[in-house]
Amino acid sequence: MAVAGIPEVIHDFNMYTKGSKIVGVTGEVKLPDFEAMTESVSGAGILGEYDAVVIGRYGSMEQEIPFRCFNSDYFKLIDPTTVVEITLRGAIQQTNPATGAVEYVGMRVVYRGKCKKISLGTVKQGGPMDSSLTIEPTYIMIELNGKQKIELDKLNGVFKVNRVDLLAAIKKLT
Repeated sequence: MAVAGIPEVIHDFNMYTKGSKIVGVTGEVKLPDFEAMTESVSGAGILGEYDAVVIGRYGSMEQEIPFRCFNSDYFKLIDPTTVVEITLRGAIQQTNPATGAVEYVGMRVVYRGKCKKISLGTVKQGGPMDSSLTIEPTYIMIELNGKQKIELDKLNGVFKVNRVDLLAAIKKLT
């Protein structure tokens, strides 16, 4: 079995919408958290209680897109009546432990959703505005080196991890 490279840093990244690079995004974008919906379980034969994870169901997510200053790209994304599709492409720098050579792995994150928050920022002479907008993703897909790692499509009942449909058994029963 080949040993995976040791991931070190995101060497560089860009964000796109409809194939066009988004201009003005800051150097740091926090990706959304996946917080599973749960149900507390207790009863006879169980010592106490625990939270059961409901497979494939996740709570509300937020994807903030930070801008140094708002611009025309910013205003293209804020219409809450249309779906925004964002693609983040990055290069992860890693070291090959066998050779010590530096290598790069491609990363792609695609998400779709609607704008739910607009933060215009602050106006200060000689400083950035720190504007941002927040998307409510209903679809997110993450690839590493061209291989899909996770796909969640809340509106179409899709939840895959490493290309395995974790809801396949449920779809057969319902």
